[in-house]
Amino acid sequence: MNFNTIFLTSFRVLLLPIALLYGLIIRIRNWMFDQQYLKSASFNFPLICVGNLAVGGTGKSPMVEYLLYLLSPQFKVGTLSRGYKRKTKGYALANPTTTALEIGDEPMLFHMKFPQIPVAVGEERLVAIPQLLQDVPDLQAIILDDAFQHRSVKAGFNILLTEYSNIYVNDFFLPTGDLRDERRSAKRANIIVVTKCPADLSSERKQQIIRNLKPRADQKVFFTRIAYGVPYHIFNYEDEWLLTPRVEVLLVCGIANPKPLKEYLHECTHTYYQQDYSDHHIFSIDDLNEIKEKFDRIHAKDKIILTTEKDAVRLLKFRDELATLPMYVLPIRHDFLFGEGEQFNRMVTDFIRNFRYKPIS
Repeated sequence: MNFNTIFLTSFRVLLLPIALLYGLIIRIRNWMFDQQYLKSASFNFPLICVGNLAVGGTGKSPMVEYLLYLLSPQFKVGTLSRGYKRKTKGYALANPTTTALEIGDEPMLFHMKFPQIPVAVGEERLVAIPQLLQDVPDLQAIILDDAFQHRSVKAGFNILLTEYSNIYVNDFFLPTGDLRDERRSAKRANIIVVTKCPADLSSERKQQIIRNLKPRADQKVFFTRIAYGVPYHIFNYEDEWLLTPRVEVLLVCGIANPKPLKEYLHECTHTYYQQDYSDHHIFSIDDLNEIKEKFDRIHAKDKIILTTEKDAVRLLKFRDELATLPMYVLPIRHDFLFGEGEQFNRMVTDFIRNFRYKPIS
């Protein structure tokens, strides 16, 4: 443990009184929803919520993508996100001229990878859902991105993600820990997915985690690992570059949890350099010049700039400036462990096929 880690841990412990107050507020809020002093609205329509209890990267965007790949061949499905850090307000439905500044980087990524799928954003999901259904009347399901803690809308099917290295039962409220909701809120989930697991996770460790999570009898716990694809050029999907030990990489990264990505690069490349930015960073021309300068200082013959898919959508505006640079994008997906992917797929698709409206009593 280095000095920065020790300092950060000590500082977060000092913030315990704030965390206790925050936790009390969250518990009161949840109690008011449970007692129906605050109302949750339900819709006579299949809503699938993907979310987590903690801040940071648990893999929500790759899970939404997984669901879109799974469901779009069978159903007319759309997505609704808050549109975090966009420069606009209110409801918006993506169109061919939409940019990441208008809808946010994750929704823009969905829109680029699935141009045939309706992608909408709106802070007030209670308002945005009817608007999306009005705009796209033949929809058969909506995926709510990062909506688990937003209880004004009651989804019919909840998928809760928790990261293997920081499972919510071992976490605490912000700012001492990373929880933005209380641990017992997990009871609202239909499925719990433990993400970013080691590929060689043992059955014994799996069962130990399940015991710690203490799921309800009707809750199913799944385990996934991160699977990286072949990097493709930021402006040309057909141009791919295999990562090998002879390639030196400049990693340009502005995501919540880059640790797994850096571990992957450490395994498959001989040398990599990094240019880190904050989560959802809006790149400027000064940032781009900084990236160019650092890349020019790498003297290897085989070298590339590598970035994440979420960062790439915020770099596309620099098409002219990036035209001469070998900038590649590393795709990511969830890979289910223990051969349980088909069971997960069946549970999700059966929810839509067998959907029956259950109004809140």
